[in-house]
Formats: sequence, C-alpha cells, structure tokens
Amino acid sequence: MTMSMSSADAAPLRPAVEYSPTFSVNGRSLPYSSAVRVGDVLYLSGQMGFRSDGTIADGIEGQTRQAITNMQAVLKDAGRDLKDVFRCTVILTDMAHWPAFNKIYLEYFRDPLSVRSAFAANGRGFDGGPGIHQGHQ
Repeated sequence: MTMSMSSADAAPLRPAVEYSPTFSVNGRSLPYSSAVRVGDVLYLSGQMGFRSDGTIADGIEGQTRQAITNMQAVLKDAGRDLKDVFRCTVILTDMAHWPAFNKIYLEYFRDPLSVRSAFAANGRGFDGGPGIHQGHQ
C-alpha cells in the first residue's frame, strides 16, 4: 500500500526555537533564558533594575533606567534594539510609581510606541523594583 500526502495535508513546519544564555544575579544562576527566539519573534525575560554587580539601582527612576539598559543589552546580543519592541508588559511594585516610570520610559521609547500593559504586584523577585517584559520582531 502506498500513501501520499499533498502539501495541503502536511503538518505546518514549526518555526526554529533558539535560546539565549541564562541570567545570574548576585552570583546565583537563574533557571530561565534571557531571551528565546521563535521564528522571527524574540521574547525577552523580564528585566529589573539590577546593576552588573548585583546591586539594585536607587529609586524608581534609577531602577527604570537600569531595567531598560539591561533590556538593551539582551536586545543587542540578539541583533535588535528598542525600535524593534512591539509589546511591553510593565510590572510595578506600586501604581503610584506609574508617572515616574512613564517619564523615564519615554526617554527611551519613541513613536511609534509599542502596545503596553501595566499592573502592580507585590513580592517581586529579589526585592526588585519595576519589571519589564517584551516581545520583539
């Protein structure tokens, strides 16, 4: 018995998945990748305001700048930059920080702006300040 399948019957090809290196904070390796590329879309793990020495930047403005700087480093490693961001999810420790966060955010992101969601959550990992999660193409 011979079976044949037309191209219309064939399962669609799954896009390639590439994993970027894992993170370390204060010498502790974290159990997730810094970014994952699926086809043409790059997904970044959330970024917080930790400096390379493991200390957290001062205040909401400093933490926001550092989180975006950290995001830029991951994007650069993937051959991308902030202009490629099409979606951001912002997690704050307190929605009262929203105006200060936005002020700094708009120093880095320009028109056309990505879509964005924001909410506040307590219990952020490592007592971190704002977190930013993104999608890029």
